[in-house]
Formats: sequence, structure tokens, C-alpha cells
Amino acid sequence: MGSDVYFTSMKTKQGESLITKLEHLIVRAGLLETISPKDLVAIKLHFGERGNLAYVRPQYIRRLVEQVKSKGGRPFLTDSNTLYAGSRSNAVDHLETAIENGFDYSVVGAPLVIADGLNGKDYSSVPVNLKHFKEVKIGSAAVQADVLLAVTHFKGHEATGFGGTLKNLGMGLGSRAGKQQQHSDLLPQVNESICIACGKCAKWCPAEAIVVEGKAKISQEKCIGCGECTVTCPVRAIAINWKTEPNIIQEKIAEYTAGVLKGKEGKTGFITFVTDVSPLCDCCGWNDVPIVGDIGILASKDPIAIDQAAVDLVNQAHGNPLSELGDRHNEADKFRVLFPQIDWTLQLAYGETIGLGSRNYELIRIG
Repeated sequence: MGSDVYFTSMKTKQGESLITKLEHLIVRAGLLETISPKDLVAIKLHFGERGNLAYVRPQYIRRLVEQVKSKGGRPFLTDSNTLYAGSRSNAVDHLETAIENGFDYSVVGAPLVIADGLNGKDYSSVPVNLKHFKEVKIGSAAVQADVLLAVTHFKGHEATGFGGTLKNLGMGLGSRAGKQQQHSDLLPQVNESICIACGKCAKWCPAEAIVVEGKAKISQEKCIGCGECTVTCPVRAIAINWKTEPNIIQEKIAEYTAGVLKGKEGKTGFITFVTDVSPLCDCCGWNDVPIVGDIGILASKDPIAIDQAAVDLVNQAHGNPLSELGDRHNEADKFRVLFPQIDWTLQLAYGETIGLGSRNYELIRIG
């Protein structure tokens, strides 16, 4: 027996809207059963980078917010700041971008809370004791919430093959330093031609591995690779190293997901929109032609099963020859067409191994 994954298509009929179908889906999947009166309910989503229009529409989120409130929960929308330089790397820019994209209180009916604070340093260290990490750095607002509901836009991803629930949770709720840990296996180095010797990196270094003598210098013997200096440097003199093996970053994301979910057994739920399936991550400042047509919405209590179901639905659909798939649009594995060097199955296999869920599932179609 596999995990239950509930599915509703984008097909509607007179008198029935997609928002109503979403509500029925959430109820059938039992996601509201995770909520008790007065629970603080974190709704994790991607607010969309400025210029990108593929994110989940705020009207859907409002209906979810209303459902949470109907159970006595106190919902808030959340995400963590980005590591890269974009429109969401600090809470001020992040909130402005979210509001510009329609996630204003007047639209969604819930406040917005950036999970790792003003500049990415408000995080909790959560013990996981797994292969790559003994502990992971998760945005504090997500850790402190009583319930976590993840709303994911399913799409391709240049580092993991696809971006689903694991990516939304593990990378999405990792603090900025946590994101650096996931993206890089190498210790940071100072570009002395850029360094202004401000000393901020040394102040934030938990290992006291940095001294500033004319320029900042990092002791490779003391450095623990936490990434705090990388995200603290105001002039980016401590370079972000984005290079890592695809299998390693997938395993790291799974371990961070384990940290996000720890302590919330029976208090989590997952919703995935398999719509506007763009070839690249929503962190890009644009979205390209979808690789398939809009398929539908999934809901489950199993993060591994819902990701596997989303992949399967995309791969079973007719590919769009006008997309990045081109002449190979009808091949069996569309994500391997987009990223032939990445075996996307690794994140699901490893996640299953560490107890996040099951790749075996039963797809229950409703509506």
C-alpha cells in the first residue's frame, strides 16, 4: 500500500470554480485535520521573484487561509530570504515583492512573515543527525509554528531536475546560511580586491575563523563551512560557490526537509499546483513557456508521494514542442530532456530512505 495523493484536474463546469475545487481537494485529503483551535499555521509558499508570473495565484491562497481560519487556526504566509542577489534577499525587499505580486493582506487575508527575519539570521538549529548534516538551520518562524502547510508550484529546476515539495521546504525554509550549506561543498574564500575590511564577517563567524588585518582572512582549519560570512558580507567579497554534485545537493535538500518537518508529526500537509510548469525555478526573474499544459492540483500528507505523483503526471502528459523540450517533447522523462546531467530520482529515493515518506502512492481523483 502506498500513500494517498488526491488529485483534481483543471477541468471545470458551470457553477464550479477552480477555487471551489481546491477547497474540496483540501477537505478530502484531510489537511484541515492537522489544525487545532489557536494553532499558528505556517503556509509556506514562493511569493515569486519580481518579473516571474508562474507562482501560485494569491486567490487560491486566500481560500486556503479561509479554510484554516474555519478550524480556529491562525494562519500566516511565509518563506525564507534568498541567498542570491534578487528581489527577495532581505525581508524588506521580500515583502515588497510579495505585495507587488498580489500577496497583500487585503487579498489573501493573512499576514506575511519572513521566516528567517530581516536579513536571514533569524533561524533555529534543528538536530537531524544525518549523512551531510548533524543539524540544519531553519527559519525560526517555521520552526515555531504549530502547523505547516506547504503550497508548491511544480516546475523544472536547473540543480535538482524538478522543483517540488522537497525543494520548497528544504531549500525554501533554510536560512540564507542554510541555503549556502546546501549549495556548496567548499569552504568560502575572500576576494581581497573587493574586501573593504568592515569586519562584519568576523563579527558573525561562530567559529572565530576570521580575522581582519587590512583584509579579511579565513582560517581554513577553523572554518566550519556554515556560510554566515558569505551572506553577511555587504560587498560580496566572500564568493558564493554554486558548484556541487547534483546528487549531493538533492540529498542535502532532503535532510533540510527532515529538519523542517521535525516535531510536526501529524501537523503537516502538502498542496502542489501542476500548472504553468516552467522549465526553470520561480527564482528566475522570468518564466518561460510551460513544458506541458496545465494538469491539476495535488494534495497529500506525504511529501515524497506528492512529488512522485507530480513528476509522473508531467511525464505522462503531452509535451509542448514550443517549450524548451522542442523536438523531444514526447520523450518519457521530460526533466531528463531539460537537464540530462541530473538524475532527479535521487532526492525522492534518499528522502524515502531517511523516512520522509514513500514513493509508492495511490492517486485518488476527485472532481
